[in-house]
Amino acid sequence: MTAQKLKIKKGDQVIVLTGKDKGSKGEVLKTMPSESRVLVQGINMMTKHNKQTQAGAGGIEKKEASIHISNVALADPKSGSATRVGYKTLKDGKKVRIARKSGETVA
Repeated sequence: MTAQKLKIKKGDQVIVLTGKDKGSKGEVLKTMPSESRVLVQGINMMTKHNKQTQAGAGGIEKKEASIHISNVALADPKSGSATRVGYKTLKDGKKVRIARKSGETVA
């Protein structure tokens, strides 16, 4: 499987489109282009049981699991709703990402 170019980057605000967390918003913590997956803060939480070691105490830990890139959409900076991502070249020659719904540039 080849790594495709992701239009969603680390630090973006996204909305979950499908699954148990549908409609939830969160910030992208990590992108995995080779697997076409993203890690979103507070979304797709799973329980991990850790065994006690000399280094640290064991116990039950809650952490985020990755979610497929097709199941999330960028949140529009203006309205907060889901939008597609486009590209635009500014007058100074810089290429920026824009939200298709409102036309606003994405940070």
